[in-house]
Amino acid sequence: MASVVLSEAEKLYIVHGVQEDLRVDGRGCEDYRCAEVETDVVSNTSGSARVKLVETDILVGIKAEMGTPKLEKPDEGYLEFFVDCSSNSPELEGRGGEELGTDIANTLYRVFSCENSVDLKSLCINPKEHCWVLYVDVLLLECGGNIFDAISIAVKAALFNTRIPKVRVLEDEEGTKEIELSDDPYDCIRLNVDEVPCIVTLSKIGYRHVVDATLQEEACSLASLLISVTSKGAITSMKKVGKGSLDPESIFEMMEAGQRVGKSLHIALQKILDEEESLGTSRPKVGFLG
Repeated sequence: MASVVLSEAEKLYIVHGVQEDLRVDGRGCEDYRCAEVETDVVSNTSGSARVKLVETDILVGIKAEMGTPKLEKPDEGYLEFFVDCSSNSPELEGRGGEELGTDIANTLYRVFSCENSVDLKSLCINPKEHCWVLYVDVLLLECGGNIFDAISIAVKAALFNTRIPKVRVLEDEEGTKEIELSDDPYDCIRLNVDEVPCIVTLSKIGYRHVVDATLQEEACSLASLLISVTSKGAITSMKKVGKGSLDPESIFEMMEAGQRVGKSLHIALQKILDEEESLGTSRPKVGFLG
């Protein structure tokens, strides 16, 4: 993961500021930076979104393709995640980028392993034979800290934007089944993203923890807790990262903070998505090259 080199004096300045609930950029410990969210930015996908969190830039594209249900879940579709770390950072070139991409993909699989996150049964076309497979491609354009949170926001926005064509299963007299695709491009189904969780990363700095850490703050943190939170504040998964340790009291405090911040994050994101959709085709598009 991209990092910065700080002197001991700079680290001390950041740590002391966090203890006073005053970070270098003026935020409190539980404040997010302003994020830019735009959906429908890639034309040849079923759904897409771009999230820019200051220096962190994420692009997510979702392709819906027909596949065969998994043996253990014959009446459900499924999601596949692929993460490409093409950041300009030298640390993310070659094996370093591959390891980070695999780590992010595994984290997303774990977050979406919760049964209620996405209604996978709605992706089933014909039990045991046909289903929709959603291929979620995540492209890390620029790494400026807090990438897990930014990626989860982009994935939820892209799922909200996803349109899946409606199909019908027709059966002839001989029992042969055929799939008929609707001719109307607007005749499609939408996914319910109300229960899709977002990741909140809490970084332990000194005796306190912060959300949405910058690269400089990440350099001062020895341990972080990744918490996936639904819009109702329910925690669906947790993951500890970093070489440092976390005591039980700190973990409980971070879980409570993650729930508070996560609920606020969902409300703000849903408001932006609803406002953007209400504009329809008249909204100005910036695109991921903007």
